[in-house]
Amino acid sequence: MSRFFTYKFDHILFWILTVSFHTYTRLPWINKAGFGQFFLEIIIRNGLLACSIYLALLFSLPKITNGRNIWLGVSGLLFAVILYVTGKNIHDAYVYGYVFADSSRQGFFHNTFYNLSIILFYLTFATTLHLSKQWFLQRELMRKIEIEKLNTELEYLRAQINPHFLFNSINTIYFQIEKQNQAARETLGKFSDMLRYQLYECAGNEIAIEKEVQYLQNYVALQKLRVNENYTVNFTIGSDLKNFRIPPLLLIPFVENAFKHVSHFADKKNEISISLAKVDDQVDLKVTNSTENTPIGEVGGIGLKNVTRRLDLIYGERYSLAIKNQSQTYSITLKIPIV
Repeated sequence: MSRFFTYKFDHILFWILTVSFHTYTRLPWINKAGFGQFFLEIIIRNGLLACSIYLALLFSLPKITNGRNIWLGVSGLLFAVILYVTGKNIHDAYVYGYVFADSSRQGFFHNTFYNLSIILFYLTFATTLHLSKQWFLQRELMRKIEIEKLNTELEYLRAQINPHFLFNSINTIYFQIEKQNQAARETLGKFSDMLRYQLYECAGNEIAIEKEVQYLQNYVALQKLRVNENYTVNFTIGSDLKNFRIPPLLLIPFVENAFKHVSHFADKKNEISISLAKVDDQVDLKVTNSTENTPIGEVGGIGLKNVTRRLDLIYGERYSLAIKNQSQTYSITLKIPIV
């Protein structure tokens, strides 16, 4: 059923039935006024009907249902009704009054009540179908989110080790490291912070952007320790990344992917560039890494597939993800809205 809605088959079926029924009722016009007037009636009536219906569905209804600009939405509905009634009244006066030579029906307002009843019926019917479709799609989305949440929780429980044992072990190792070896202590501290973030702070649906940024910084810092001077890692963070929340662990797969697939040239620089900023009402992440001579095949494997699926469930069509997989560079640009 969702595929039926996705490819707009509901719209196609609606217009096939509507135009077919109207064509059937106007067949006698072929003998009375000729095929030209019959065809013109089908085009004008259904064209006006389509303009009015889609004006209501695409402009007026969203403004009314989201509680913003309700009066503008109502005004749009009134305009849709007036558009159809006015256009059809003009055409009816011409056809019945002059083509059919019925002088009693030459007046502009003669068919007003009939045309008004037609547009009100179709607007009500189309709105009902549209709202039913939105309800169905929303229910399907909630069901998918619930299934995804249950699967995530199950995987989390399977993968989780005893956190008390883990942090006690880290503390033990920390104090076993000589005080002079400050670099090793700092590295272990960053690792401890990352684990604490994953185990304790990512249970909810959202996390402060400041904590997500700190997690990324710790990850990049640890990864820098694994590479030599032949690697250049740049991480740029916008100054206004604060005072809002995003879903936890949503950005890290793209950063992990860059370190996983970065090139390993011996005679030239291997580069990773990460840029994270707030632009208007969205978070922009851009990650670029150098690669070998051939484009990466299944980039990121399950990790990127999962995060893309998660983005679909959370944001629907409100996010954008652009991937460029070229011969010597691989880059992603992710834009997610700040809710």
